[in-house]
Amino acid sequence: MSLELAGGDKRFTSRVPHSEDVELIRQFIDAMWLEEGLSKNTQSSYQRDLSIFACWLNDLNGRLAGVDALIVRKYLLWRVEQQLSPSSTSRFLSSARRFFRYLLREAFINEDPMLLIALPKKGRSLPKTLSEADVECILNSPDVDSVLGLRDRAMLETLYASGLRVSELISLELGQINLELGVIRVVGKGAKERLVPLGDEAVRWIKEFLHCARDELLQDTTDEMLFPSLRGRIMTRQTFWYRIKRYAQESGVDKAISPHVLRHAFATHLLNHGADLRVVQMMLGHSDLSSTQIYTHVAQQRLQSLHQQHHPRG
Repeated sequence: MSLELAGGDKRFTSRVPHSEDVELIRQFIDAMWLEEGLSKNTQSSYQRDLSIFACWLNDLNGRLAGVDALIVRKYLLWRVEQQLSPSSTSRFLSSARRFFRYLLREAFINEDPMLLIALPKKGRSLPKTLSEADVECILNSPDVDSVLGLRDRAMLETLYASGLRVSELISLELGQINLELGVIRVVGKGAKERLVPLGDEAVRWIKEFLHCARDELLQDTTDEMLFPSLRGRIMTRQTFWYRIKRYAQESGVDKAISPHVLRHAFATHLLNHGADLRVVQMMLGHSDLSSTQIYTHVAQQRLQSLHQQHHPRG
């Protein structure tokens, strides 16, 4: 595994962790998958966080099984010096806590070095969002006279109408969608199911795509996926991210864009138009209302701006 940190030219002398550490990380991830059914995304995050730490240790001729609290603090200081983001450091600490608890449980170590390490208080940043005009520009960007453009328009309309996570969107199957009732049955995090309304525009574009383009993309296969890729397979998250970024550029929306930003726009625009917070929580699939409340700050900013613009004493 060759590792390089995001955000600059911060590289390790050791390009790979020591083989002993690679094996410990593998055993840990396998155990977490067997015991808790961790998703591939979470497994990848754990492996990357711990492998970067192991590479840093390898430069010092250290090993994961020999880590103490002082070494962890030195590593955290190194991350600060490398100007790595607080959110990624917080994620590393969460990964390390679970990892060293596992090592202690399996008797690879005698003491947990993370017991003396406090998790930093992380400020909650406001989600990036788009104006309604921005969203309209992006939705209108695909060339709907082409097979891929029609598929992408249907996907973008579905994403904005439902607030799905990108992993939920690309894995949608025909059996999850009821176009007569205008709802999607979504299987979200923790295998929790929820029903999400679609809206007339999304239903219209999905019907158009099913009628005119989906069979051509499937290439005579009988797969149940709703939005197949050009090769008739499930689309990757990276591919959809690339395409939505391209449409934003083509439409002149000069903002950081990702599928998650459209999910944020979905929630913010609903609240701007008076939707109940708990309804938005249900549609987003948040288990905790506090995860949804962050959007009220964005909506509040919009209300304050409107007040200042239109009120005689604003």
